[in-house]
Amino acid sequence: MQELKALPLGRDDFRKIIENDCYYVDKTPLIKKLLQTKSEVSLITRPRRFGKTLAMSMLQNFFEYTEEPAEDLFCNLKIEQEKEICSKYKGQYPVISLSLKSAKQGNFKNAFEMLKQTISHEFRRHEKAVLAYDYEKERIVRLLNAQGDESDYLASLQFLSQILYETYEKKVIILIDEYDVPLENAYFEGFYDDMVMFIRSLFESALKTNPCLEFAVVTGCLRISKESIFTGLNNLHIVSILNNGYAEYFGFTEDEVKKLLAYYGLSKRMPDMKEWYDGYQFGNIEIYNPWSVLSFISDLLEDEGTFPKPYWSNTSSNSIIKTLIESADLKTRSEIENLVDGNIIKSAVHEDITYSDIHDSKENLWNFLFFTGYLKKVSESLSDGLVYIGMKIPNEEIRYIYKTKITEWTQERIKRTDLSVFYQAMFTGKTDKFQQELEKQLHESISYFDAKEAFYHGFLLGLLSNVQEYLVESNREAGDGRPDILLKSYDVRKPAVIIEIKHAKMFKDMREKAETALIQIDEKHYARELERDGYENINKYGISFYKKNCYVAKK
Repeated sequence: MQELKALPLGRDDFRKIIENDCYYVDKTPLIKKLLQTKSEVSLITRPRRFGKTLAMSMLQNFFEYTEEPAEDLFCNLKIEQEKEICSKYKGQYPVISLSLKSAKQGNFKNAFEMLKQTISHEFRRHEKAVLAYDYEKERIVRLLNAQGDESDYLASLQFLSQILYETYEKKVIILIDEYDVPLENAYFEGFYDDMVMFIRSLFESALKTNPCLEFAVVTGCLRISKESIFTGLNNLHIVSILNNGYAEYFGFTEDEVKKLLAYYGLSKRMPDMKEWYDGYQFGNIEIYNPWSVLSFISDLLEDEGTFPKPYWSNTSSNSIIKTLIESADLKTRSEIENLVDGNIIKSAVHEDITYSDIHDSKENLWNFLFFTGYLKKVSESLSDGLVYIGMKIPNEEIRYIYKTKITEWTQERIKRTDLSVFYQAMFTGKTDKFQQELEKQLHESISYFDAKEAFYHGFLLGLLSNVQEYLVESNREAGDGRPDILLKSYDVRKPAVIIEIKHAKMFKDMREKAETALIQIDEKHYARELERDGYENINKYGISFYKKNCYVAKK
């Protein structure tokens, strides 16, 4: 039996993937697409973990000239069918390749230092050509050793382009990956303007006023133009997730996922794969999250019975979801609830949305969530000259992220809320006040109703988490079954509480459901253990919920 190829999970170095004979989902037709487009500078925006870095590594390995060519990495890949392209372009260009993801630091000084190191590493990678250059030796030494000042680095990429062009007599290809990571980080850390100025100047010299440039490819999550990062680049070709071009080259198509599963003998898990990791739409093409697909397959190879997990949530910053929830007004809370419940919201599209615009309007926030992979497009329309898109949550993995952040926010809000009136009403048997206060908390929360009783159970437990001098038990064995919630003090003279929860499908059914819950408490003898321990004052509550409404019945 032939040994299966290793999964390239967590690997974004094309050469290592090929040389180690890992499974590679062939994205080499991207090369042909780039050459056909003939754009001097291409900005390709995609969410995190959708294969941008691997694609850039593949481009570098295809185009870059090496004095001692290694074994052909592209043998048996699709681009090899394009004989003219391979003959004309493969291994024919000096390449400058940078990733800016290391500049994710707590202040500008440290971020700039990491950018210096990144640029200096690229100078050292081309050390032979750099050291042979007969001009500006002192400047070269500073750049090689990461000892230059800011002005050295602002023009560093153009300078390196000049050196490589004069050495090889070929114009240079520049690849810049994750260009907006320093900008995103700087925004949240409070030094946004400084980073914008640096990146703008760096790009201007490298991409706008660089006579040695053949073409450049830049990747990131967002198109950032309001700060003039790409000022004056008339040759800039922007490819966002709304564009049809390049759609199939980032992320996995459904056919690619089916082939992956079939190769590893896991085809029967395709429904799980589709429910959890499908749902993205780039242009008109349906796309799966590649990181999550590979992670799930990796777990399945260990245990074929394993359940899907939210892999992407562990690799991406979810601060934007937290921002949305924390700043939500009544209308926004309702929209979030609709999204989690599987419904659609509509918003005008602003492709140049950027970090400084996030809090300007909720429309901007929806756009940010869309372009970073937390929402997907399901419809598109034109109104008063503006393009509007219908958006929804793409899959169960992303829905999990929303639910998790909603739960965290709810718990944090509860900790800050005075619930003494709520607790007093519950312990003293003031049913109307108990119901009133509970409904008040429901209205002020963000809810998701697909889980039905499970959501309300968790919500109530959260409200009761701050009760002092009481033990709160959930689904603990009592009598002939398990009450949903039980509260008891170590002092048996204080009142105890039993709560049974029901979900009503219609508003008019709430009273009946609450009464049914009370009957269940008695029929299953949930109070028997409390009575045996000496509790005499036991408040029994049947509580039914319908969306943000509740009905409290007591016995």
